[in-house]
Amino acid sequence: MKGEVNNTTHCFHCGELNPSERFFYVMIKDEKKQMCCPGCAAVAQTIVDSGLTSYYDHRSESASKASPLIPEQLTQLAHYDLEQIQEDFVKQTNENLHEITLTIEGITCAACAWLIEKQLRQLPGLQFINVNATLHRVVIRWQKDQLKLSVILTEIHKVGYKAYPFQIDQQEAFYKQQAKSYLRRLGLAGIVSMQVMMFAIALYANFFSTMEAEFIHYFRWVSFILATPVLLYSAQPFYINAWRNLRHRTLGMDIPVSIALLGAYCASAYATITSTGEVYFEAISMFTFLLLLGRLLELRARRKASESSSNLLRLLPAMATLIAVNKESIVAAKTLRKGQIILVKAGETIPIDGTILTGISNIEESMLTGEHLPVHKAENNSVFAGTVNLTSPLTIRVEKTVQHSLIADIIHLQNSAQQNKPQIEVIADRVSRYFVGTLLIVALCTYISWHFIDPTQAFWITLSVLVATCPCALSLATPTALTCATASLNKQGILIKQHHVLETLNKIDHIVFDKTGTLTHGNFVLLNSITHANFNKQQCIDLASQLEKVSEHPIAMAFNKQQKHHVIITDVLNIPGQGLQAIYQGEQLKLGHAQFCNISNVLDSKELVIYLTLSEQLIASFELGDTLRKSAQEISQYCHQQHIETTLLTGDISVKSEQVATQLQLTNMIKGVTPAGKLRHLRTLQASQKILMVGDGINDAPILAGANVSVTLSSGTDIAKNSADVILLGEDLNKIATLRHTAKKTTTIIKQNLAWAIAYNLIIVPLAITGHVAPYIAVLGMSFSSLAVVSNSLRLLK
Repeated sequence: MKGEVNNTTHCFHCGELNPSERFFYVMIKDEKKQMCCPGCAAVAQTIVDSGLTSYYDHRSESASKASPLIPEQLTQLAHYDLEQIQEDFVKQTNENLHEITLTIEGITCAACAWLIEKQLRQLPGLQFINVNATLHRVVIRWQKDQLKLSVILTEIHKVGYKAYPFQIDQQEAFYKQQAKSYLRRLGLAGIVSMQVMMFAIALYANFFSTMEAEFIHYFRWVSFILATPVLLYSAQPFYINAWRNLRHRTLGMDIPVSIALLGAYCASAYATITSTGEVYFEAISMFTFLLLLGRLLELRARRKASESSSNLLRLLPAMATLIAVNKESIVAAKTLRKGQIILVKAGETIPIDGTILTGISNIEESMLTGEHLPVHKAENNSVFAGTVNLTSPLTIRVEKTVQHSLIADIIHLQNSAQQNKPQIEVIADRVSRYFVGTLLIVALCTYISWHFIDPTQAFWITLSVLVATCPCALSLATPTALTCATASLNKQGILIKQHHVLETLNKIDHIVFDKTGTLTHGNFVLLNSITHANFNKQQCIDLASQLEKVSEHPIAMAFNKQQKHHVIITDVLNIPGQGLQAIYQGEQLKLGHAQFCNISNVLDSKELVIYLTLSEQLIASFELGDTLRKSAQEISQYCHQQHIETTLLTGDISVKSEQVATQLQLTNMIKGVTPAGKLRHLRTLQASQKILMVGDGINDAPILAGANVSVTLSSGTDIAKNSADVILLGEDLNKIATLRHTAKKTTTIIKQNLAWAIAYNLIIVPLAITGHVAPYIAVLGMSFSSLAVVSNSLRLLK
């Protein structure tokens, strides 16, 4: 009754028996519900407080389905809508827009992905959703002021799927659970198939011709009894998926499979009970066994395709040694906060992104860059989570939490790369959805036609048509290849932000390079300083150093630690591609190239020269040295071998630009160009060519965003990395050749997959309709078709 304790013997939350000596209760919908322990009471109260009481309306009475919509360990902390919980798995892309990657249980094909997307797109505040059927993951972006994460999870649950934040441990547990479930069902189907096949073969071979009819009927009843648990238990995943599709008015591959199994079973049961007609119990058991075997092999192949990105998370240690008040303590790595100091001993994995305070060591960074040679690190150098400290202990200041580390960004980029489906994948998904509807119509027409031609063959042939065709192969052809290609590139330190990259790279016929920090190291050194007015050398260096403090350009590094006296300047303005200007003692101070500073008498030098002026009077010239990257020569040679046109497009107007272009034998060289000028030149080239742009600076951001494909280095500015389609970890420009090679191989494999899927279905359907494909051959063909597509895509991981 309202306001009174509901005196039940079982806990309302978990279903366990309540203790007799004491009880706990929670007010749920104006009714006191009894709980067995403080834990259940706390969780139930959290669900009520977060407005999720509808969970109790939707949950199943079965103990196996009474689990919460969200992971148990998270419900014990609070609920999904709390910001402190979302810190671990929700990324805030702007002030009001949030993004999350969820693991989805129960996805079997592209139709499942389409169903989830269709269900969630009706939610107000949902900005973006993309379901990856290969990885069993979904990326969602939503407006937090209009939509709650708990509502998103509830909506996914309503269409028959379970969702929770992607975490590697839960992903592994889900895979093992799914694999065990398939093995149990497969085992039952296999054992029954052998037993029922013995009776069927003996009957077909007329071994029992001298036996009385009641004994033959007895063997049919035994087969009936044995086949029933196969149909009801082993084949259950097919019915669940089919019912889910029908309930939400969509078509999936499990619908014709379920029709075939249930049709064969009902016909056989009727024949057994009435003692008339043929039985197909051996076909039911064998079909189920072969279908489950195909699903299990496909599950393992998909796991192989997705485990590369998951393995990145395994590289992070769970614990870290925190140094506080000269005392060491072991803490959870994910609890570390910016500014804390940790100790990483030789041989240990670094748990966070940070800066070395004391110590010198070699760091193994191959998991990030793909380059296996250790990197020498000393004080003030940056280190990254997941890399290994090889030789000496280091004390490190935490700069970023685990959730915002470089490795977390890499995983986020991997997920982002799945968001924009290539056009070829969109078309394949659409075709596969209509494919099933067409298949059902063809199967019906086949049955009607054969009923007039040969009624005894009509059922068998229709059965073959239903299970022979394979739209799954069509829908898997592109996403599995793209997933494997992305994983392979990530291993080599190449991060793809947009999937169109792998499509577009095959059409690239012109590569445009920036110079400073791209073809050159960008590690400028101040070689010479020349004063031209009543300022001494150190005064000029102090002024230049003070100006460069606001700049992210590599030139600023040349003045790092050069300043000896503080200088007061105001109204500092950074003009990308030009230089810097400010107000010093009421006069305009400029630092940049000759044109920006209005210098007509340019210093003759083979190196880069920048000028310092005060009220348009030259007061100093600075000669800066920079060196070419070793890989710049190699990527230039690659371009020549592949007949790709090259252009050096730089804002530098010094003689150094001609030297670099000549040394690398680049096709074209254009210098002294502003960011807007670079973009205009790009538009001119794009009128007749597909352009790949390689740059790293703020002034490259517009052209990186405008190019057909853009690449930047991990050492580039944040705005360059945000604008680029691809980020190269490390400094090896040869990865551009690797990227292009992988893109070509991926395109080839996608074409092979689609050709196989289309050819298989075009061949198998007419053969099945005309009665030339036995049902068991049809099942094998369908399973093999999907497996062939996934296995072919896995070649990209090698």
